[in-house]
Amino acid sequence: MHKTAKQKQILAVCLAGGFTTMLDNSVLNIAIPALRSTLDADPTQIQWIVAGYSLAFGLALIPGGRLGDLRGRKPFFVAGIALFVGAGLLAATAQTPWLLVAVRLLQGAGAGLVNSQMIGTLQDVFTGPARTRALGLYQVTCAVAIALGPPLGGALIALAGPEWGWRLAFLISAPSGLATLVLAIRHLPTPVPRTTAARTTLDPLGLLLTAAITVTVMLPFVQPAALGTKLALGVAAVALTAVLVLWQRHYAATGRQPLIHPALPRSAPYTLGTLTAMCQFGAALASALVLVMFLQDGLGLSPLAASAVTLPSAVAMAVVSSFAWRAVQRFGRHVVPLGLCLALGALLLSGLAALYAPSGWLPALLALGQLCTGAASGLTISPNQAQVLKYAPAEAAGVAGGILQMSQRIAAAVGISAISGIYLNSSAATPNDAFFHATLACLAVVTLSLVLALLANRSTPRSEDDPSAVTGRQVSGSHRGS
Repeated sequence: MHKTAKQKQILAVCLAGGFTTMLDNSVLNIAIPALRSTLDADPTQIQWIVAGYSLAFGLALIPGGRLGDLRGRKPFFVAGIALFVGAGLLAATAQTPWLLVAVRLLQGAGAGLVNSQMIGTLQDVFTGPARTRALGLYQVTCAVAIALGPPLGGALIALAGPEWGWRLAFLISAPSGLATLVLAIRHLPTPVPRTTAARTTLDPLGLLLTAAITVTVMLPFVQPAALGTKLALGVAAVALTAVLVLWQRHYAATGRQPLIHPALPRSAPYTLGTLTAMCQFGAALASALVLVMFLQDGLGLSPLAASAVTLPSAVAMAVVSSFAWRAVQRFGRHVVPLGLCLALGALLLSGLAALYAPSGWLPALLALGQLCTGAASGLTISPNQAQVLKYAPAEAAGVAGGILQMSQRIAAAVGISAISGIYLNSSAATPNDAFFHATLACLAVVTLSLVLALLANRSTPRSEDDPSAVTGRQVSGSHRGS
């Protein structure tokens, strides 16, 4: 078969995988209020159902990528998509909230395994401008899936009712998942031995320590506890972090590849840019979940009407992402701070509207806020990732993207648990007040992201003040990490 035709088939498989995993995640948000009421789930269980998925997704990325390097990507792509679809079927039949939590952890692990192989496959198969186009198409496909999720989920709940609606939402990605499974078996390249296999290690202890740190940070937000318990968890998180740092140094000293390459923290632009992405990503996913709950529980909108309010965000993100490279060419590294300022404005608009706007105007104002939020994400995510990966040390270039994505997913798990906890457990007099408090927390996190972005810009070489230093190719060729 002609090489170009084979590349197109491989690209189709990767795009189908991205569409399947992103569609499932975006559909679920709109179904959470229905799930909460029919399954009688408490706030802690709801937080674990959503945040646990992101946690498992992030933790699967690095070992998944290394297993793909070691044994070839096809077996793990197939295994990941099969696990994802199978877990979705189990989720649709779950009768208890904690069973659903466990199944969502499995589904997140499957999604992480699939996504780590997709990006690696595209990098293996495509080079130069063709790789840029392939990764750009992947980003657009994910944005389309995110845009389609809420209206499809809302329509399912409207047609089938709350009980069957949220269950069908878990099944909606099954057809595309099964099609992806068949296409992957037929068209993905046959695994070949890797010359780097002897040097590729998984660092399971590093992964376990990272998971333990994340869960320890999450627990005070998802599980009510006394102040003393929260302080003890904070001390435990610090202690585990210290152990992780020491272990990573020891593991690297033995000649093996640690979970976090020791060269990465030494690059200030990479480290600060990664922290910027973590704060932005965690706040964005948390605010989206809180908004959906507020629209349905607080304002009494139907799932379909709530999805209409959130739709402008996905559409704006897809549109702005497609020409973000032009903004980078014109404004250079200042695009990311500009995008974060727009995000701050959108959050402020939404929070103040919830407090002071007449109820009849509130959905329209929140939709306007979502439009600005989507545009802000389009200006922030790809340009920031391109800038971050540009300054990854050469000896760690292969793992830099995986660490960035893992960091974002872990930040999403913490952000979702913390900010949704503020909304769900708020003692505020009205849902509007609770939404405002959660929005203030998001404002604080995005403000921190803005400060980190400005520091990242200051840490880059002076020559980077030239906007042409970051090209459209670099921007569109970066992976969004969602």
